[in-house]
Amino acid sequence: MRRWLDTLTNRTILLLLIGIGLVHLASLYAYQVALDHEASAAGEARLADRMLTIKRAVMSVRPEEREPVAHELSGGAVEAHWSRTEHAAPGGAGSADWEPLKRKLHEMAPELAEGQVIVGSSRRGESDPHLAFVSMQLPDSSWVNVSVFSRLNPPASSHGAILSTSLMALGVVGLSILIMRWITRPLSAFADAAQRLYSGAEHVPVREDGPREVRELASAFNGMQDRIRRLIDDRTQALAAVSHDLKTPLTRLRLKTEGMADGAEAAGIRSDLDEMEEMLDQTLTYLRGDRNDEAVRRIDLAALIQTLADEAADAGGQVTAAGASPLIVEGRMLALRRAVSNVLQNALKYGGRADVAWSREGDAGVIRICDAGPGIAPEDIDRAFQPFVRLEGSRNRETGGFGLGLAIARSVILGHGGDITLANRAEGGLCVRMTLPAAGAPPPSPETL
Repeated sequence: MRRWLDTLTNRTILLLLIGIGLVHLASLYAYQVALDHEASAAGEARLADRMLTIKRAVMSVRPEEREPVAHELSGGAVEAHWSRTEHAAPGGAGSADWEPLKRKLHEMAPELAEGQVIVGSSRRGESDPHLAFVSMQLPDSSWVNVSVFSRLNPPASSHGAILSTSLMALGVVGLSILIMRWITRPLSAFADAAQRLYSGAEHVPVREDGPREVRELASAFNGMQDRIRRLIDDRTQALAAVSHDLKTPLTRLRLKTEGMADGAEAAGIRSDLDEMEEMLDQTLTYLRGDRNDEAVRRIDLAALIQTLADEAADAGGQVTAAGASPLIVEGRMLALRRAVSNVLQNALKYGGRADVAWSREGDAGVIRICDAGPGIAPEDIDRAFQPFVRLEGSRNRETGGFGLGLAIARSVILGHGGDITLANRAEGGLCVRMTLPAAGAPPPSPETL
């Protein structure tokens, strides 16, 4: 359920369903109450009219004929009699429910005075809330007595109203779903364009149509793309110039060391030049990020990881590798090779060994590289991804690098729509978990560029 509610469309649909359902129930309740009221009023009017008809018919004949006439006019829930005395007594069980009938009789026969109509229970002591006795006095002081078993006809069935209003509500819900999908469709287009903007080299314009707010958002997004493209081009040119300007004097210095006699001083200078070139290459790689001209293509991640593990083992590293093959992702081969290699080399350098495993979990390819080192303090886990941060305090190249390995790996993995996390293992050591969208799976939302 939580996963279904993760989209704006589904949340809006749920709110619409709740709102329409509440309104639907309230309208049905109001309709049923009104229907019952109208049916009750109509039933009282019919019943009062029938009683007055019996009274007038009985009153129009001779006394000896009145009981047979009353008997003939009885039927259904109404039983009529004529007598010299009233059969009804005021009050009794359910008498309050019969008060509307008494008012209706006075309303339809104004000639009946207050004491000439008695509505209540039987004078003989019978008390039934579903049975009413009505006595109406004739001009000669005799009485027409009517017993009523039900003053209302059964209310009309509301199934048709429920069906019609339910169909109306379902129609509104269906139309609302279509409207919400139409409104939120541009948001999916923005997410797809942002993902392709990062992973591709081409401009990815978004159509500037739809409601005004969507058009304004599309225009701002396209303008942002242009500014980012110009920024990237300017940065690429600046990096190329910096690379050329810095490497040229380094190359001249290296050539000069070739003429120096072999010795500790010359070896030290060459070592410093190597360190400077390596630092320059890693810094430029980080600043350049994952944006380059390498094409995105389908890659067997399992084969790539196995190759890197074999190379590290051939170089003397203690490496174990296992996982299901193939594991296909879409990405840049060199960039992913650099990211996995950085993490693998960190495990060997700081943890002594690397246990590499890969698998497919749902729509993602997962890589785990664990070591047997001391791990990282919990408060330093987030800092480990920051550029130029070295958790190993010395500046010795033998015990630490330049603090860019994990930063570069994180930039590459995030640039492919994935994620990378660090966690200490209970048995000791650090475990790095990298996830990448598997080929054919929808990529997650892109990170901030």
